[in-house]
Amino acid sequence: MKNLNKFYKRKEIQRLGAENGLDARLFHQAFISFRKYIMESSSVSADLHIILNDICCGAGHVDDLFPFFLRHAKQIFPMLDCMDDLRKISDLRLPPNWYPEARAIQRKIIFHAGPTNSGKTYHAIQRFLTAKSGIYCGPLKLLAHEIFQKSNAANVPCDLVTGEERVYATEDARQASHIACTIEMCSTNTPYEVAVIDEIQMIRDPARGWAWTRALLGLCAEEIHVCGESAAIDLVTELMYTTGEEVEVRNYKRLTPLTVLDYALESLDNLQPGDCIVCFSKNDIYSVSRQIEARGLECAVIYGSLPPGTKLEQAKKFNDPNDPCKILVATDAIGMGLNLCIKRIIFNSIVKPTVNEKGEKEIDSITTSQALQIAGRAGRFGSSFKQGEVTTMHRDDLLQLKEILSESVPPVKAAGLHPTPEQIEMFAYHLPDATLSNLIDIFVSLSQVDGLYFVCNIDDFKFLADMIQHIPLNLRSRYVFCTAPLNRKEPFVCTTLLKFARQFSRNEPLTFDWLCRHTKWPLAPPKNIKELVHLEAVHDVFDLYLWLSYRFMDMFPDAALVRDIQKKLDDIIQIGVCNITKLIRASQSGAASGAAEVTSEGFPLSRTKRDARTVSDHRDAKSTEPLSIALEDLKSHGRGSLANRLLREGLLTQEMLRQLESEWQDQHRSGRYGLASKRNDHSSSKEMGKKKK
Repeated sequence: MKNLNKFYKRKEIQRLGAENGLDARLFHQAFISFRKYIMESSSVSADLHIILNDICCGAGHVDDLFPFFLRHAKQIFPMLDCMDDLRKISDLRLPPNWYPEARAIQRKIIFHAGPTNSGKTYHAIQRFLTAKSGIYCGPLKLLAHEIFQKSNAANVPCDLVTGEERVYATEDARQASHIACTIEMCSTNTPYEVAVIDEIQMIRDPARGWAWTRALLGLCAEEIHVCGESAAIDLVTELMYTTGEEVEVRNYKRLTPLTVLDYALESLDNLQPGDCIVCFSKNDIYSVSRQIEARGLECAVIYGSLPPGTKLEQAKKFNDPNDPCKILVATDAIGMGLNLCIKRIIFNSIVKPTVNEKGEKEIDSITTSQALQIAGRAGRFGSSFKQGEVTTMHRDDLLQLKEILSESVPPVKAAGLHPTPEQIEMFAYHLPDATLSNLIDIFVSLSQVDGLYFVCNIDDFKFLADMIQHIPLNLRSRYVFCTAPLNRKEPFVCTTLLKFARQFSRNEPLTFDWLCRHTKWPLAPPKNIKELVHLEAVHDVFDLYLWLSYRFMDMFPDAALVRDIQKKLDDIIQIGVCNITKLIRASQSGAASGAAEVTSEGFPLSRTKRDARTVSDHRDAKSTEPLSIALEDLKSHGRGSLANRLLREGLLTQEMLRQLESEWQDQHRSGRYGLASKRNDHSSSKEMGKKKK
């Protein structure tokens, strides 16, 4: 063991390993396996046995083990035999060269930079409408749909292309000269006069940034109008320098004033018409909306997992001056894609769950970019409110919000990239026995990028690849299934994808009747929150079917029928959202599990920062009160559900849960009945005795 560890630590051996394709991670994994093989095998090959014997007897040198170590490493990492080829395939240092059609023309790049509500996108769209041909690329279906409607209303025939559907402007289904699409769906082969890329700052997004990089580098358009935060100007300029194209920057200022108030709302009794309370979890949405309606006020509700149609209906209800609904409760889903007449934005919390570059979930304060995007929705130009206001629900958060909003947005430093199907197919040719998940891992570990780029997070892709690995599919089909847009926290949607893949592998078409049986369609309006969340999941399943039908038309043949029932389901969900407070009451009365149990977006965050300070303050005083507070919260928000969630995320073990419960019960019993433990000091016992009397 000593000699093996000495071999591992030798710098010369590590250098030799690197020359043979073993980076630090692979070298370590190979050594652990090699050491285990030697220490635990009942016998080893004769030549290795002799070398080991010589080393142990002082007649040999540990470096003599390297040929045997390398042979073992190649057995567990087959790619070492074709490392040079794999490195060439995964070389991502020159993305502009992937788009020869775009490099063949001289493009004019115009960057429309400005904050929310500055008219930057409006000016780009005006140029789009006057062009002979054009393409609009946006981050959301709602945005693409809005441009689709505006174009056709302006007598500029425009098609709509999203991952789930293509809607033609003309009845004869001829392709129009203008297209509004979600950014992942843009074509890099079709020539256009004008292209608009919206929300360019999302090029830094850990999961979707690759789509903006692809559009910026690959669109074949004479003019490319880029819209977004000024923080992305430098990166876009540098990227265009590598293509030999210059960037013209047009700066815009906000069209209406935005004021950060000097006071917090503090109570829902202080709400006014035009107020929007922004929450970062579904549970806070449920809690706040119920409290508002308990005060006799109507409120609209918008959050991310609602279907687009329901979001639009809720927005329409809130915007309608003749509707009694004057309050909006929403998540940061209102940050883009919806035109809302908001007078005042109220942050219920300034912390939200995020996913970092490593794919790890964190709870942190919102960024300046996020705060500005959300706050900027107040006082929209052209609405009935000529200026916007922003504040917080809690006084403690207001100072920090002011600090966040006063900071400059950090510059966007790198653009996302993602391996293409062709690159993965070439990897599979060299490594025919590797799973798709392993191919992706090897690709990322070998990939080389320069400082302007990063490889996007592929955890969702790997999750789906592992989930359908046992199903016999060809590589291209498997890759398509793994790029399906779904929330992996939704078990019903994930199991449906699994069934889709299994049926697909048997070459059995997925018919409308099959889908109806699986989803138990037709469905009734929801009676509680759990049923509403299930309906949202079914809507996602219909989206998934339509997304796959766009790619495998023969195997998913009933897209038109599915689209019809999806519209009906949207109406049913709207009924549920309009009656959301009734559903919450039904859920909390015991008719169903608590609202917290069925949400996948986490427990309430409105108190996260304040509770953290409370725990810290009490801990300094050596008080046990925080445990009581935490466990009371656990109970009040659905103890079992939160515990299960923490267990799933690895933040809590069964043993820790039992210990917490035991401690909480002991303290609760002591506080309620005045029973002192034997360990209590004399004064404590006297005090408890008085209470008992």
